[in-house]
Amino acid sequence: MALTDAWGAAAGQLFTWRRPRQKKVHLAGHARFIAAPAYKRLLAAEPYLRRSIPTLVICFLLLIAAMRSLSLFAWKEDLEATSKGLLGLTASQVYHAMRTSHGDAAPDRLISEAVLRDTTRHSVIADAQVLVVTDADFRVVATTGQQQLVGQSLENLIVGGQPLFMFGQRAGVQEITVSGESWFAAAELLEGRTGAAFTLISRDRVLEEWRKALALNVTLFVLTAGVLLVVLYAYFTQAARAEAADRIYDEAKMRNDMALTRGRCGIWDWDLDRGRMHWSRSMYEMLGYEPCEGMLSFGSISEIIHPEDGDLMAIAQRVAEGETDQFDEIFRMRHASGGWVWIRAKAQVNDPDAADIHLVGIAVDITEQRHLAQRSETADLRLRTAIENINESFVLWDANQHLIMCNSKFQKDHGLSDADVFPGTSRETIAKRMTAFAHERKLANSSGLAGGATYERQLADGRWLQVNELRTRDGGTVSVGTDITPIKQNQEKLVDSERRLMATIHDLSLARKAEGERTRELVELNREYMKETERAEAANRAKSEFLANMSHELRTPLNAIIGFSELMSSRLFGPLGSDKYEEYIRDIHGSGTYLLGVINDILDMSKIEAGQFSIDREGIELNPLIDEAIRVVALQAAKKQINVETKISNTMELFADRRAVKQIMLNLLSNAVKFTGEGGKISMRARKIGNSVVISIEDTGCGIPKDALKKLGRPFEQVQNQFSKNHTGSGLGLAISRSLAELHGGALKIRSNEGVGTIVSVRIPAREQVTVKQAA
Repeated sequence: MALTDAWGAAAGQLFTWRRPRQKKVHLAGHARFIAAPAYKRLLAAEPYLRRSIPTLVICFLLLIAAMRSLSLFAWKEDLEATSKGLLGLTASQVYHAMRTSHGDAAPDRLISEAVLRDTTRHSVIADAQVLVVTDADFRVVATTGQQQLVGQSLENLIVGGQPLFMFGQRAGVQEITVSGESWFAAAELLEGRTGAAFTLISRDRVLEEWRKALALNVTLFVLTAGVLLVVLYAYFTQAARAEAADRIYDEAKMRNDMALTRGRCGIWDWDLDRGRMHWSRSMYEMLGYEPCEGMLSFGSISEIIHPEDGDLMAIAQRVAEGETDQFDEIFRMRHASGGWVWIRAKAQVNDPDAADIHLVGIAVDITEQRHLAQRSETADLRLRTAIENINESFVLWDANQHLIMCNSKFQKDHGLSDADVFPGTSRETIAKRMTAFAHERKLANSSGLAGGATYERQLADGRWLQVNELRTRDGGTVSVGTDITPIKQNQEKLVDSERRLMATIHDLSLARKAEGERTRELVELNREYMKETERAEAANRAKSEFLANMSHELRTPLNAIIGFSELMSSRLFGPLGSDKYEEYIRDIHGSGTYLLGVINDILDMSKIEAGQFSIDREGIELNPLIDEAIRVVALQAAKKQINVETKISNTMELFADRRAVKQIMLNLLSNAVKFTGEGGKISMRARKIGNSVVISIEDTGCGIPKDALKKLGRPFEQVQNQFSKNHTGSGLGLAISRSLAELHGGALKIRSNEGVGTIVSVRIPAREQVTVKQAA
């Protein structure tokens, strides 16, 4: 009971807390208090108290469990003590009965069984206990309920009963084990230890009722704890749901209030029977008053309504009498700052059949709309005045092509009266009433199809108008007509002047074009003249250089021929058979041979330049041809100890003129030997690249300066430097080789580093392409 009272006190404390503070609203001197809802008071409990509820419940359950456990264990101890006492009394009773019946003699079976039966009838626990009489060796002589024990040794049956066999009554009641079960046992030894009397009872039989009570108490405790935990869970679940619902309600209310506040509107509920009105939070904020969830009196509302705009009493009277169930009014209400706010209120009776009549509606702040309407009216008046005073005709049509407005200039230009241009009249009707145009033409409009149109119209009185029609954003059309009569009058004069000017410009263009053609012809002739002049000057310079070279090349051999011939004629050194004359003969032969080569080169170059050199293409094995050329220059190379090596495939073929290819290789090899010093090296190789064969001759001679590479290959051009100035030649070898390569459709390229060597490459097509034969 004490535990129950404590739990009741804790529960009472849980549901007792301080009420939250109430809100107060001030509006025109009126105030009203509003109590918070019950679920909010429930959720307003102190947090530590709500958190202590599970602890209190657990403590309550632990207290009940502890108290009931102590009670049960005390009962258990009482049962065991009572059983042990009864066992001792029963053992003493058997002992005395045995002494009376037997004396000091050993126990007899029949007498012992009679004693045991008599003792069992008077025993309180006869059904649960077992009585045993043994002889001096502790063999069972007689027993109750366990006849199979007769003749067996009790010492073998009992485990842990040695004190009983040794001390008897002095050992008291002992806990023993029989066949694995726990028993209580007491013993009395007869005089002279001729026998013994034992009383036994099963511990399970002693505690059977207690265990049933224990199971019942545990079951009741578990059920009670389960019910309390379910109640606790339901409490917290309901509290959480209430808190979630309150949060959802607050969020929805906040969003609703925010939407109403941003929209400058509020919701109100007017209880006509009680004369009170409830405003939403946004209604208070719209008027600048402190928000409150309370009810406002009829008088407080009337005091802030402008007296010239509204009469709430008259509205309430009409609604109460059933004349109307709704209203839509515009009036002014006083703002908390002292100014006036224009309000448009719409309301309707919530339920006409209800006992309490409620007008529920919405109020919207239309102050900005009123000010905007006033400004729009003023702007419209100014616009109409401006349109009326402009010099152009003006007309505005709506999206359905009905008249909105026009000025008097439009009426005057088209012969319309005030009755004809009444707003709302269709454009088709007004067009029928207008004076017909003498002429009308649509002009191109740069604004496109969506931008309207432009017209030129000639009125019946001869005046010209340019009318620009434009689309408005709402789909209407605005037309502005400008008087262009002076412009049209001057336009004819301008057209005539323009026509004459165009004719003059045309004549000037023809003359300018002819002059340009003559200028281009003169420029082209001058360009050709300059080319020919440059070519003639180049040829003249080449000729002068050639003559300068040839004067030396021809005079030196001729001097040798003439001088040696005179010596041989005068026989200055004796008869003609002497060795000295043989040396002169060799010099004469060499000079003549050299002159023949120079003349042959000149003739070949002349034929090539004159277009009289022809080539006969045929399939040529390149290796034999190169071997022939190398054999020709081998003697000269051997004199200068020059090593000539070749890197050419054994099956290299090309389609060309044999004589021309051999001459190209002879010219290039001769130059390489000529300009390569003692002990030098000449490498010759040929490789196939695409459809052409490239023959390269590389030497380690004196090389050619970079600024002189461009001159090589021209007729009669020679490069003189410190390495080549002692070598003779006409300068036609490279020119002839280049020309012969080009006649085959190929090319000749020279790469050289001064003091290092020169590489000359000749590219000749390997397959038949076009047979080229040039003739005079």
